[in-house]
Amino acid sequence: MDNRRLVLLLVFSFSLVMLWDGWQKHFQPKNSLATVAAPVGGLPSQGGVSASYTGIPSPVTGLAATADKGVAKAEIIKVETDLFLAEISSQGGDIVRLELKNHRDTKDKKRAFVLFDDGDQHFYRAQSGAIGEGLPNHRSMWRVTSESRFLKEGDSTLSVQLVADLASGKEVVKTYIFHRGSYQIDIRHEGLPAGAFAYYQFTRDGKPAEGKSNSMMMGASTFTGPAVFTEAEKFQKVSFSDITKNKAKFATKADNGWLAMVQHYFVAAWLPTAGIAREFYMRTIGDNLYSAGVILPVGADGKSSVSLYAGPQELENLKGIAPGFDLVVDYGWLTVIAAPLFWVLGVIHKLTGNWGWAIILLTVLIKLVFFPLSAASYKSMAKMRLVTPKLAKLKETYGDDKMRLNQEMMALYKKENINPLGGCLPILIQIPVFISLYWVLQGTVEMRNAPWIGWIKDLSAQDPYYVLPLLMGVTMFIQTKLNPAPPDPLQAKVLRNAIKRQGREAFRLLANELPPCDVVLRVNRPLGNRGSSKHLFRKGWRSLIDDLLKRLVTP
Repeated sequence: MDNRRLVLLLVFSFSLVMLWDGWQKHFQPKNSLATVAAPVGGLPSQGGVSASYTGIPSPVTGLAATADKGVAKAEIIKVETDLFLAEISSQGGDIVRLELKNHRDTKDKKRAFVLFDDGDQHFYRAQSGAIGEGLPNHRSMWRVTSESRFLKEGDSTLSVQLVADLASGKEVVKTYIFHRGSYQIDIRHEGLPAGAFAYYQFTRDGKPAEGKSNSMMMGASTFTGPAVFTEAEKFQKVSFSDITKNKAKFATKADNGWLAMVQHYFVAAWLPTAGIAREFYMRTIGDNLYSAGVILPVGADGKSSVSLYAGPQELENLKGIAPGFDLVVDYGWLTVIAAPLFWVLGVIHKLTGNWGWAIILLTVLIKLVFFPLSAASYKSMAKMRLVTPKLAKLKETYGDDKMRLNQEMMALYKKENINPLGGCLPILIQIPVFISLYWVLQGTVEMRNAPWIGWIKDLSAQDPYYVLPLLMGVTMFIQTKLNPAPPDPLQAKVLRNAIKRQGREAFRLLANELPPCDVVLRVNRPLGNRGSSKHLFRKGWRSLIDDLLKRLVTP
């Protein structure tokens, strides 16, 4: 009877989670979602935006090669601030390369991290221009008129101006304004005809951001691609594959919101001022090459401006930049648990000053919170160990009569006041918490290049000397030995073989791929919550659950 209640409790809890997820989806407006094919074929009709434009230049297959050839002939100016080392091309007046001086490259720690890349590892640019016949776009030639290229000591801003000549003899001025201590860059167009439209877009290849480090364990991976946020539709990620298939769905028209290009640890986003009508678009422009951007109307004064954010996904900073911008730090469907965990982790970090110790203390804190459940689990396992000889005797006595054997075993459990699932339930409850912590550590840019102790110089990189993987293996072995052996000899044999096989695989995984922050976390996690032993528990639990279900349905 207790087992039935336990199963019902699990089913009820799972149903609550599914209902909550369904409730959220039900109340999200869906009528304004459109496929990606729509926006680039016509302009939005709301908010005074008309359909008089002739279209954004349509790149064709081979744009990268064409652009590279053009850029080679164009002037490249280098701009340096306290945070950026940017390269702006006179062709298009676009930012074709952007280094973040305070963040190191994943492989070469001596180099700064490159976000916008002109073809070294990626093709990734921030482009802008005007829509209309004869107006300058990201293929036009611009003249650099600014003399200043460095943010001088004591200056708070640095302006870089480029000018494009129109056939009418007039000029269009594009101005980049860099701010000290900020990852936001203001971009302003002046001299455009009133009623025209300006566009701001990212053109990027579809490759993951940081190669192998972009891949996460157990089949999960970080997201790389465009995303749109509006007040009505909220945060919408769009995969490159959906853009290719014309199946991408996102809000295309609004008078608020922003468009971003998200990757592991970093993000770039166009952040128009609220209250201005805008149209978001995404499209394929070549082989594994995509554009995603926003179209804005030019004001009556001939000006169009937007803010560009290009920097790390530092949660606290993102919250103050734009509504919903902190959602680019993706914790998955367990955000409701992950967000408070990151807050607590941040508080502990302020006390310790080290992310490694903060992870350990947070893990210990979680273990203390769950100690009552863990204690109940250990007691249940201890009781199971005591009745193991009696179970073996029952198997010898009623081995040929499965129904009678099940009845006798259930009677024994009832007599000894043992719940066979008592050792599993505490682990099941802890799993969402530790999965959330896992995602927090994977998505927190502060872990990147953060040292811990001695040889651990980067909590997001693998242990160079395999010390932590070895420690992980030892703790797994000890905890496995502390668990009672299954009463069924066949099941015990399966578990032993699974331990050996999964132990080898776990060491390979931990030594070659997992960063120290994850190993530190896993050393302190419940055994059943470790991906390296998931196969072991899947097989063990499957047998146990099958056995219990048989007992439940047996009258």
